[in-house]
Amino acid sequence: MREGWTYKKLGEVASFSRGLTYSKGDVAIDSSKKVLRSNNIDLATHSLNFDDVACLKEEFVIPVEKMLQQNDIFICMSNGSTQHLGKVAFIDKKMDYAFGGFMGAVHPKVNDIFPKYAFYFCLSSEYRRLLASVLNGININNLKWSDLSKFPIPVPPLSEQQRIVSELDVLSSIIEKKKEQLKAYDQLVQSIFFDMFGDPVTNEKGWEAKRLGEVCEVSSAKRVFIEEVVDSGVPFIRGTELTALSKLTRGEKMNYTLFITQEHYERLKAITGVPKVGDLLIPSINSDGIVWIVDTEEPLYFKDGRVLWVHVNNCVFSSNTLQRIMSYLIKNTFTLMNGATFAELKLFVLRDLLVPIPPLPLQQSFASKIEAIERQKALIQQSITETETLFNSRMDFYFN
Repeated sequence: MREGWTYKKLGEVASFSRGLTYSKGDVAIDSSKKVLRSNNIDLATHSLNFDDVACLKEEFVIPVEKMLQQNDIFICMSNGSTQHLGKVAFIDKKMDYAFGGFMGAVHPKVNDIFPKYAFYFCLSSEYRRLLASVLNGININNLKWSDLSKFPIPVPPLSEQQRIVSELDVLSSIIEKKKEQLKAYDQLVQSIFFDMFGDPVTNEKGWEAKRLGEVCEVSSAKRVFIEEVVDSGVPFIRGTELTALSKLTRGEKMNYTLFITQEHYERLKAITGVPKVGDLLIPSINSDGIVWIVDTEEPLYFKDGRVLWVHVNNCVFSSNTLQRIMSYLIKNTFTLMNGATFAELKLFVLRDLLVPIPPLPLQQSFASKIEAIERQKALIQQSITETETLFNSRMDFYFN
C-alpha cells in the first residue's frame, strides 16, 4: 500500500439509488419526461448516447432521487447480456433525465472520494474482475448494490485523486481526438466517392449499369455445422465478425473466437475455393451496408448463407470502388425490405443488383486516393493503440 493510501469499500465512499419503475401505459411517443436505459450507455466508450430515449407521459411524476445528477456514475444493474452488466457512464453535468428501473446511480461522497476517480475505478480491470466474481454462477442477470458496495477501492488523498484523474483525462482526450480524426478521414472518403461517382443508387452520373452477377462471380460457402467449429485453427466468420472487421483500421488485429481446423479448411478450399485478397464479403442479415474487403492472405472461412461472397478478380471493378458502390446499394436494398418479418439479402437478389460501372481509370484514381488516406489512418490508429496501452498501464498501476 502506498503511503497515505487506504482501501475502502465502495459503499463507504458512495451511496446508491435504484432506477425508476413504470409501466407500458406510462410510455409516450414524445414528452419532456425522458428516461435513460441500458442502451443509452455505449459499452465501448462508456459514454452516453441519446439514440433511443424512453419518454413518459407528461402527467407522470418522477421523484427527484430518480433524476441523474452531476457527478453520478450511471450503471447498468440488470440486462439480458452479462456483458452489459456493470457498464457505466459518468454524468459530468446536471441533466433533465431520469434513469430506468434496470439501472442505478452511484453517488460518490465528495468529501471522501473525487467523483471521476470513482468512475475510473469502474473502468479498471480490477473492477471487471470483481464483477466477474459476483456474476459467477448466478442464473439471472442482475447486480445488487449489496454486492457492489463491498468492492474494495484504493483511496489516496483527494489531491492525489485529482492528479490521477487529470492524467487519465489527458490520455482519454488524446484517444478521443485521434478517433475523431479517423471519423474525419472516413467522411473525406465518402465525400471523394460522391464527387467522383455520384449516388450509385440513382446512378446520377449516368454510367453504364449491369447486374452484379454479369460482371462478378457471386457465391456463398459450403455449410459448416456448429459441431465442426473448434477453439483454434482457421478463423470462421459470421455477420457479427464482418461487422467488427469493417470497423477496423489497417494494422488493427481482429480477435476471432470461432475456428475450423486446418484440415477442414483444406477440404472446403478444394470444393468451393476460399476468399482472396480484394474479394468482398457481405453479411446477408441486417447488413446496414456492411461490405468488407478481404485484406489478408491468412486463411479464413465464412458461414454458409449468412455471408455472401463477391469474387473481384478479373472483374470490371477495383475492390475499393465496388465496395463503396455495393455498400450504398445494399443499404438501399435493406431499406426497401424494411418491415419484412425476416429481412435477408438472398444470393439471387445480390446477383440481380443493378450496378453502375464507372470507367476503370476513374476507379484506379479513386483507389490511389483511398490508399493514401488509409496510410494516414494506419498511423493514427498506431498512435491510438500506443496511447491506449499507456492508459491501461496507468489504470493498472493505480487500481490493481
